[in-house]
Parts: sequence; structure tokens; C-alpha cells
Amino acid sequence: MASQLASVEPVSRQRNIPAGMIDDARKHVYETAIRTPLVRLNYDGPSEIYLKLECLQPIGAFKIRGAYNAVRLLPEEQRRQGVWTVSAGNAAQGVAMAARKAGVPCKVLVMDTAPAAKLDSVRRLGGVVVQVPFDECWKALGDRAHPAMTGAFVHPFEDDEFIAGNASAGLEILEDLPDVDAIVASFGGGGLSCGIAAAVKERGKNVKVFAAEPETAAPLALSFAKGSAQKFTDWKVSWVDGCGGKSVFPRMWDLANHLLAGSIVCTLEEVRQAMRIVAERNHVISEGAGACAVAAGLSGKCGSGKVVCVVSGGNIGPVGLHTADEWSRREAVRMSKPIIERARLERLTHNHFGIPNEKLRRAAFGATDHGQ
Repeated sequence: MASQLASVEPVSRQRNIPAGMIDDARKHVYETAIRTPLVRLNYDGPSEIYLKLECLQPIGAFKIRGAYNAVRLLPEEQRRQGVWTVSAGNAAQGVAMAARKAGVPCKVLVMDTAPAAKLDSVRRLGGVVVQVPFDECWKALGDRAHPAMTGAFVHPFEDDEFIAGNASAGLEILEDLPDVDAIVASFGGGGLSCGIAAAVKERGKNVKVFAAEPETAAPLALSFAKGSAQKFTDWKVSWVDGCGGKSVFPRMWDLANHLLAGSIVCTLEEVRQAMRIVAERNHVISEGAGACAVAAGLSGKCGSGKVVCVVSGGNIGPVGLHTADEWSRREAVRMSKPIIERARLERLTHNHFGIPNEKLRRAAFGATDHGQ
């Protein structure tokens, strides 16, 4: 209840990406990234749903846009020392590719939840991988430092340069579908959804941009509910590894609080079903974060009309697909346990006519049985 909240509500600042930075990024991102297609989802959903296939980028995810722009704009003397980042896997690939193009070394501090497929790709691109626990990575993001890392730090979502690169995806959506009504993208740190929303605002379009989060990690939804950047105390690790952080960074909240229309929280089962739908209907392989945006679109909470779901990445291997299916199987077993237990007790206490067994015992042996 509103009456139970503090009487003095926090004041949210409004941050914007500097004018001209998005258009400047657009001029350069295609030196490594590609313009990805926008296709109609072959499924009868609550609205006319389109898929922005960022999973077709050279690294299999949108992060190449922001990573390349950020590395490109580093002062030469800093870039020459090498670069490093923190990542669940996709930003690591993006920064590694950008570093290779620039001819400089790259290190990545990678969360121990990152899939092996992403780590293998980072190494192929020449990046040096250092795996540490999730909490240690999240702290390094805030500190912008870690004892194992050297060189220029490339923040994977917070800085203007990275966000402006990501925003180029938003410009493409507006050009390919001028009458789009809503766009939804997964939210991990916020660099993609806020970048797209910044592009929409810069072009003066009346388009709602939503974030999508898994139920296991939804700090943005909590932040909107509380009116300030929040930590998500109920955070749990899941196979939706590319989105869903432990908190919303204050500088990202300064963007999100006025650029985004809200956050749509999806269950893991909804994400799994969305992953299956895009695979079966459009023959597109999406990782959990990308499918989270599709699940949000399918929920109907983005409104009617034309809705674009950003399939942010497709870096999921057989192990990841098996993990999603295995989670669903375990959840089904967990949910069925109370039903199975009730059925077992029913068999112990009632016969197949539905008559309590105690009544049958008394009818057969009389009330004097067992000394009664």
C-alpha cells in the first residue's frame, strides 16, 4: 500500500544519451556488426509480433554494437594498453572482437554461470577468460576494477558510448517498421532496452519500449514499483543467464525511469515456451534472454498493435537447451508431487467406490474388532 511507503519519495534524475552520439555510432557499427532482419513471428499471439534477430550478429548477440563503439571511442593511449570487461558471455565476445579488430589484447572477467559455448567463442576471438563467482563480477561492475584485470575498462552496459552503439538496433526497427507500437527487449544491465528507447526518443516517435526480466531476477520491476534503483533480494541463478541482474545501477535507473514504459516479468516456463515457439515457427535459435523478450510480447502486456521483440542473442548450445528442458521436467515433477501424494493417501484410506476404508472394516468385522 502507498500509505506504508516512506512519506518522502526518492527523486529520480533524468539522464539522456548526448545528442548526436547515436547517429555517430550508427556510422561506424557496421564495420563489425550487421543490420539484422526484422521478421514476423509465425504465431497467433495477442498482437502482431515481430522478431528483431540480433541472434544473427557475427558473435550471435547484439553486444557487438555497443562493444565496438565503446572500444572505437577510447583514447588511443588507453586502447593501446588493452581492454577488459565483465560479462555473462555476450559482452565478452563483443569486446574481444572489437579488441581483435583494433589489434589490442583483451581480458574478460566472466561470471561462473556463463555457458561454455560463450566462453569458447571468447577464446577463439583471442580473449583471455577469468571466471569468478557472480557476486564478484557484479561488484567489479560497480567498482570498475578487479585485481586480475588490467587495461582500459569497457563497461558492458552503463556508459554512453556502449548504449549509443546498442541504440543503432532501435534506429533499424523504426526504419523497417515505421508504424511500430511497442518494442520489448531483455534487461540485464539495461544497455539494450535503454539504448533502443533513447533512439526512439531522439527520433521523436511515440513508441513504448518495455524491458523484460525473468522472475528469478527482476530488479527493474521492483525499481519501478519503489520509484528508485533497487536490489533484488530474491535473486536466483537460472538458465536465463543473459538477463536479470541483482540490482539496477543508479545511472541506468536515471535512464530507465523516464525512457522505459515498464518491466514485464516472465516465468521461466514462459521463457522456455517462447524459446520453443520461435524455434518451431521461425526456425530461430534464441538463448534465454532473447526468449524472455518474446515471452513478454506473447503475454499481451505490451499492448495491441505491432510489437517488436528483440531476440538479443542465440548463444545457446545443446547443454543450454537440455538445461531448459531439464528445468521444465523437474518443475513438472515438483508441481505434481502434492497431487501424487494426495492420490496415494486416497488409495490408503478409500476403496475404488470412494467409500472410506474404515467404514468397510467396521461393516465386515464389527465395532468390537481390536477390542472396540
